[in-house]
Amino acid sequence: MRVEIKEHERVDDLQRCGYKIIQNPEAFCFGMDAVLLSSFAKVFEKERAIDLGTGNGIIPILLRGKTAGRDFTGLEIQEESAAMARRSVMLNDLESDINIVTGDIVGASALFGAAAFDVVTSNPPYMIGMHGIKNPDDAKAIARHEIKCTFDDIAREASKLLKEKGRFYLVHRPFRLPELFETMKKYKLEPKRMIMVYPYVDKEPNMVLIEGIKGGRARLTVEKPLIVYKETNVYTDEIYDIYGY
Repeated sequence: MRVEIKEHERVDDLQRCGYKIIQNPEAFCFGMDAVLLSSFAKVFEKERAIDLGTGNGIIPILLRGKTAGRDFTGLEIQEESAAMARRSVMLNDLESDINIVTGDIVGASALFGAAAFDVVTSNPPYMIGMHGIKNPDDAKAIARHEIKCTFDDIAREASKLLKEKGRFYLVHRPFRLPELFETMKKYKLEPKRMIMVYPYVDKEPNMVLIEGIKGGRARLTVEKPLIVYKETNVYTDEIYDIYGY
């Protein structure tokens, strides 16, 4: 089946299982945070996973290539992004494994039902408020700012969607860690594992990866830090391995 590639779109090689993804640079392209989240998350055989705010479908596609899971759902509120994600799924012949649904995170549990998934992933908007936003309906603004949903919405719906002892995987910014932990615990998503991501060894961390367990006991393991660059424009060996080079 021939998959349509529209004007302004490009097809990128994901360096994993021969998979490719359709992107529109004028809208929003995935970044390193999505790649790191797909490497951090664990989806085991016969488990069901859902990605909240899936955008162009990058996380379900990468998880299909990196894990033993074979049942993935991506939920995306923007129809144009969801349609692009579906075309990427078709481009990789993954229709039997990945389902892209257009819908609102705020109502995710009503859409899919309670305790429907073993794993929930999310690469949510990092920024609070509307400062600097010219067009609230712009795809980039929605991806970066909490316009359509807040982290409270995401944690609440993740908790409802997860089975007991199900796993919630998240990538976010370290400056919001106190709020992230407080909100996760509010919805019984106990933080269990964390990795700080540093651009360089001598710089402050700019990303954090968190695993929460629904109904888990209070005990957090902080794993060794992940350093992105060993020098300008040169990734560390860990990053090259994550990308699959």
